[in-house]
Amino acid sequence: MTATVSTTDTPLKASRASGAGFARKAKAYLALTKPRVIELLLVSTLPTMIYAERGFPSIGLILATLVGGAFAAGSAGAFNCYIDRDIDKLMHRTENRPLVTGEVTPREALVFSWLLGAAAIVILWFGANPLSAWLGLGAIFFYVVIYTMILKRRTAQNIVWGGAAGCFPVLIAWAAVTNSVEWPAIILFMVIFLWTPPHYWPLSMRYGEDYRNANVPMLGAIAGAKVVSVQVVLYAWAMVACSLLMIPAGGAGWVYTVTAVTAGAWFLYQSHALYARAQREDIQDKRAMKVFHGSISYLTLLFIALAVDPFVGHAIIG
Repeated sequence: MTATVSTTDTPLKASRASGAGFARKAKAYLALTKPRVIELLLVSTLPTMIYAERGFPSIGLILATLVGGAFAAGSAGAFNCYIDRDIDKLMHRTENRPLVTGEVTPREALVFSWLLGAAAIVILWFGANPLSAWLGLGAIFFYVVIYTMILKRRTAQNIVWGGAAGCFPVLIAWAAVTNSVEWPAIILFMVIFLWTPPHYWPLSMRYGEDYRNANVPMLGAIAGAKVVSVQVVLYAWAMVACSLLMIPAGGAGWVYTVTAVTAGAWFLYQSHALYARAQREDIQDKRAMKVFHGSISYLTLLFIALAVDPFVGHAIIG
């Protein structure tokens, strides 16, 4: 009598393989949304809602705005991955994105982008209000059409104007609470608008070779460190000055004011240090990343202070 040994997978093994395949696919779809960018955008959303409410909005409104905003940003990121799949494979920084590795097909990515965008608009419309939904649609349009399709491959000013898409979360947050867009929201919009170049240009210096290989004219890739460092300093000063407009025009109190001044001074110091090294021609691309990481810390501190401010004291200028 001989025993017959089956070489086919058992149901348990097949189930495990199916589960692993689903998890890998889900991870690939998540990567399409650029979750790190979403995380950075949400840093500004909840504090703006708290400041607009001068307290905590309802949990339902917070969840709808955060989820709707995250879906809108994720949709824009997925559209960007779909459109830029030809250049993503040329850059080391993006060579592992799902459309490059084949984890997701272009058709799947495109359908996912549309569905995520539609879900974002529906959630914002019914969970917050139509104004926040229209602003969410505007954010997607600006990032996908204005930045990705029109500016990115044509001008070194791409991130300046295209970066405005990343400013929309504060408008969406303010509109979700007040059903309007008022001066404090516009000031916060401009703070992020002016923050984007000194945040992103040091990154483009670090990955300059990637952008040159892909023929994408990021300023940090096509201009020397001296030119880039001057622009970083100018935008940093404009950003800090704009952040202080919240005192006379936005009703800011001492918590926000002290944080804006101290964090702004610290970031200006980092920007001027980059400039000084660039003028001495004593700078490497990796050193520029210190300003990149510093910009994230600055924005995080500023918006944490914005969230705390309504609970501590009163406006400095009534």
